[in-house]
Amino acid sequence: MSQTENQGYRLEKDSIGSKEVPEQVYYGIQSLRASENFHITGLGLHPEIIISMAYIKKAAAITNCETGILKKKKAEAIVRACDEIVAGKLHEHFIVDPIQGGAGTSLNMNANEVIANRAIELLGGKKGDYTLINPNDHVNCGQSTNDVIPTAGKMTSLRLLYHLKKELQRLHKALTEKATEFDSVIKMGRTQMQDAVPIRLGQEFHAYANAIQRDIYRMDKAMDEMRTLNMGGTAIGTGINADEIYLERIVPNLSEVSDMEFIQAFDLIDATQNLDPFVAVSGAVKACAVTLSKMANDLRLMSSGPRTGFGEINLPPKQNGSSIMPGKVNPVIPEVVNQVAFYVIGNDMTITMAAEAGQLELNAFEPIIFYCMFQSIDMLSYAVQTFVDNCVSGITANEERCRNLVENSIGIITAISPHVGYQVAADVAKKALQTGESVRNLILKEGLLKEEELDLILDPVQMTEPGISGKELLMKKA
Repeated sequence: MSQTENQGYRLEKDSIGSKEVPEQVYYGIQSLRASENFHITGLGLHPEIIISMAYIKKAAAITNCETGILKKKKAEAIVRACDEIVAGKLHEHFIVDPIQGGAGTSLNMNANEVIANRAIELLGGKKGDYTLINPNDHVNCGQSTNDVIPTAGKMTSLRLLYHLKKELQRLHKALTEKATEFDSVIKMGRTQMQDAVPIRLGQEFHAYANAIQRDIYRMDKAMDEMRTLNMGGTAIGTGINADEIYLERIVPNLSEVSDMEFIQAFDLIDATQNLDPFVAVSGAVKACAVTLSKMANDLRLMSSGPRTGFGEINLPPKQNGSSIMPGKVNPVIPEVVNQVAFYVIGNDMTITMAAEAGQLELNAFEPIIFYCMFQSIDMLSYAVQTFVDNCVSGITANEERCRNLVENSIGIITAISPHVGYQVAADVAKKALQTGESVRNLILKEGLLKEEELDLILDPVQMTEPGISGKELLMKKA
């Protein structure tokens, strides 16, 4: 045993030179170099991309065994090592920073080395004895960083999007339930922050639910974008060093071992060069963030006050709002939704620019794309989760406050205008503003409409549904 081994290290070599690697770790020299080169985020890899890498290496080993390139005993050892990683083991040996130079080669080699060293152990060997299982020749057989890494990014995004979709479905359900609960609550609609015409609170929540339904549809489309893989394309999409049978079987085998549905890209060169699918997915996630942030803005406005603002709804009180103002409760859940949306929108710009910056046969900037993509999907999922559980489900309506605001608003003149004429209605509105008297009282005082006619026109349902009874009333008057 060498002096280096006595000190608890093993000596490994690569094309750069030699380096001591701690004896007990499963990563190797290339992972260690990458860890030293890239202190960027200070964070570890997302667990799901580690699992995705293990699925890819497992499928490759199975496929290489089918072609006869990889002996069964070695393939089985690699598969067992991959299964352990999928089960959550050995993740601490994935030491490279999520953001790294080299188009993801550091991550690919980290996976190759960890899997190789564990497979070596399973065969009865000692870590670092790459004559038994070699990270490049065996674990990476038939592959390149340039097809493995985008595939891992797509697999991971797909699983995270599935989780986001489930949370959005919960939000859609909660909003739909509130739409039913608040269907009879009449309130003032507003445009450009000014009184407009009446609307039912339930109609507003129904509109929110429909917007979320569109986002769910976009999530489905986004997931479809992630199902087309360039596996088998190897370095630049031409399939160099990939066996013909391997090229045919790798994607079906990956679908089988991961229990996910994938297809191989029709043009592997295109799929290796271009990362526009990630831009499309990021766009869908950003659109969802915008929807959620606008909704959060509305809830903060409608619950504002509670005495001196709109005060139309109550958000569940979740925590004290001030260290100095007793009794103050802030809309903390909508506020965090807003902040997540801002972050997602910023990540979308990074993803867009990184995808644009590719050159010729490869885009080197997948690490930053994946880092931002996984963050955006995860953060939005958690934001939706707390939005449903700690805000939307507990919203209540201040029905009397809503009705009083409608009755004292100038906006109801819009409903009256077709029956008295635009100019007369404008004069009444102006007088109401000047005197503080209600529109209803002025209409009756000036004899413009009878009380029963006014009651019909200003009926909450009449004012919040298109074309009900207004024309009939005009016909009667004519």
